[in-house]
Amino acid sequence: MDLDLACHLSAITPELAPAQLVPVLHDLREMGYRRAVLPPLDAASSDVDALADAFVRTGMLPIAMCGQTPDADVSSPDADVRRAGVELLRESVRFAERLGADQLNGVPYGLFGRPSRRVDPALLAESARAVGAVADEAAERGVQMTFEVLNRYEEAAINTAAQAMDYVAASGSAHLGVHLDSFHMAIEEADAVQAVRTAMPRLRYLELGQSGRGSLERGAVDVPVLVREALDAGYRGRWGVEAFSRPLAGGAADVLSIWRAPYADGLALARDAIGVIRRGWAESVPGRRSHRLARATG
Repeated sequence: MDLDLACHLSAITPELAPAQLVPVLHDLREMGYRRAVLPPLDAASSDVDALADAFVRTGMLPIAMCGQTPDADVSSPDADVRRAGVELLRESVRFAERLGADQLNGVPYGLFGRPSRRVDPALLAESARAVGAVADEAAERGVQMTFEVLNRYEEAAINTAAQAMDYVAASGSAHLGVHLDSFHMAIEEADAVQAVRTAMPRLRYLELGQSGRGSLERGAVDVPVLVREALDAGYRGRWGVEAFSRPLAGGAADVLSIWRAPYADGLALARDAIGVIRRGWAESVPGRRSHRLARATG
């Protein structure tokens, strides 16, 4: 199965100290993952060099994440806060570069978490221009900047693939990418495959998350079908696996409203996810073609 797979480390462990991270990264590499996604980290308090070394030692590649804060938010009505938001994004790009990450995921366009009102369209346009400018700067440093499309309970600004493409157009950037997640699509999109097609020109990361935040095997999202249909629609970008269980999510559990423990072993979940994805790949046009070629040459 020739897919560029990443696993979110928050699905596996709350412990991100490099010494504890090395065996986790090694296990993910042995399973067939190429990349691991780090949660948002504070650059000033993180040992970036040690983290980078952990990835190098295990042959894994990192994906970094960014966000905004109440005092640094590109969608704020306050110009000073908007400027601080831009600087925070630039800091995240520099962090990603030092880490050795060529991709920066996250929510760069505004504040994450339980919105209480609709975002002002004028401020969203201001946000798009700012994020687009940083995405262009990131590209010059070899970092692909993306933004994740979230459901209405986590973000008011961008909830669908169509809105994401509008945001891309407003950004004026040729480099800003879209990140879709099947967990959020199950809430917001009438047709997840059509959402993938809509975002395809800028889709740089397709994340697979189940409705209950647990195993990809069980839930409302038919993951093998989504994998098959996305591949048949022409998607050839990176894939992610994401899940959350309260004992393993650390400080993110409350922020993400993870109140239950749908699984106990994150590495077992990551291993099972490979099998689920493989079923979709095997049924896809690229998967069947690969199988035929293997039989012809084997």
